[in-house]
Amino acid sequence: MQPKNHLQTRFAKKRSLMSGPNRRRFLQSTAAVTAAFAIGGTKSSGNILGANERLRVAVAGLHGRGRSHYGAYAKMKDVEVAYVVDPDSRQYARAINDVKNISGTAPKPISDVREVLDDPELNIVSIATPNHWHSLMSIWACQAGKDVYVEKPLSHNISEGRKLVEAARKYKRMVQHGTQQRSSGGRASEIAALQSGKYGKLTVSKGYCCKPRWSIGKKTTETPPGELDFNLWLGPAPQQPYHGNLVHYNWHWFWDTGNGDTGNQGVHQMDVARWAIPGATLPKRVLSMGGRFGYDDQGQTPNTQVTVMEYDEALLLFETRGLVGKHKSMGRMVTNEFYTTEGVMRDGTFYPKNGGKPEKVQGPKVEVTPGGAFGSFIHAVRSRKISDLNADVLEGHYSSALCHLCNISYRLGVSVPFGGRDQVLGDNPQVTSSIDKVRDNLEVVGEKLAQSSYHLGRPLNMDPKSERFIDDKQANAQLTRNYRKPFVVPETV
Repeated sequence: MQPKNHLQTRFAKKRSLMSGPNRRRFLQSTAAVTAAFAIGGTKSSGNILGANERLRVAVAGLHGRGRSHYGAYAKMKDVEVAYVVDPDSRQYARAINDVKNISGTAPKPISDVREVLDDPELNIVSIATPNHWHSLMSIWACQAGKDVYVEKPLSHNISEGRKLVEAARKYKRMVQHGTQQRSSGGRASEIAALQSGKYGKLTVSKGYCCKPRWSIGKKTTETPPGELDFNLWLGPAPQQPYHGNLVHYNWHWFWDTGNGDTGNQGVHQMDVARWAIPGATLPKRVLSMGGRFGYDDQGQTPNTQVTVMEYDEALLLFETRGLVGKHKSMGRMVTNEFYTTEGVMRDGTFYPKNGGKPEKVQGPKVEVTPGGAFGSFIHAVRSRKISDLNADVLEGHYSSALCHLCNISYRLGVSVPFGGRDQVLGDNPQVTSSIDKVRDNLEVVGEKLAQSSYHLGRPLNMDPKSERFIDDKQANAQLTRNYRKPFVVPETV
């Protein structure tokens, strides 16, 4: 039987990890929190907080984005970074010093987030861990009555993302997703102008994720560093040997812990691409192609990928290319384009068809909750209004799910040789242009296409409402994963 919430999950830990006085203190604190839940949750549950009431935050994941999290909160009035959480104690000193230098108060370092969830005075868990921890940690936090800011992507697979949405709604938690462009009034106004019809009907919404992603080499397996609780770091991921390409960044390029660059940087542009399509949730069809080209290293995820997703209203086209930045003709490109019946919109400018004069995009001004990604989240925590969240958990779920769809199609595909400039993803001119760009990119970095192959993904048909594939057991099996006990996403949150 799966644990129903984080408290039961804690009891599932081996007794040897918690015995004697530590176990007695744990049982006492757990009983207190459970009693509080029965009455009505923690102090952060449901009530509108006073404008000057102090909010206490635990930041989980201290390498990389975690620094942005605790750095932002530490500067805010009436917000305290109470805990910094990471299974690697080597991260503590810098985090503690950074927070203390900004706020004057030193946070307490903790290795296991479940310990901080027992604190009834804690209001918020802000999550910047590796992807495979995002949903489970967020669900635990919701069950413990905490509000959540969770980095992108919201989930490591589609099913757990939906479970997090259910948990947020059930426990009435504010859950904001780290797709920061949702906190840009300029971007929101651009989307509103596009959807007004002034610039024609949208036909293709395109996202680019073209950042330098070169070889990570190969690391041998070894004993984990003594400061790292590798079992806790793995959490929901399968048991496996430690190697230096997992901790602390290159986990992005392994399927057990990451989602490739489409699900890393790409989720930002994927979110904008979906946002542009009126009412878009999940698509009816998806097909992806690509590969890991240019080097032989330890990574697993594609560094080059093109995906087409079909909606009733338009196509969503996504282009990921990591072999960029070393050649002038193939530079970094992280942006969005919107193709309409009248032209193309990019970077706030509309370019009409047939060489018409470009014009600055103008339309209705849209107001977003101010304060940027973190400040707007704190505002929503105080107001208890989901509408104040610029990037609500449901939006994060859908946009993260699109990245997972790209990867599911890709992973279920087959290797095929590069042929002529065939139309493997259809004959839409923007799609064929993306494939041509991939070919050009590979040739520039020395890939001999006549002797190379790429991975042609499986065409997948989907029922957007049920969030399942139609008549495809293999694809549906990819919607979730086998979780490693006790780090199990519960079927019922």
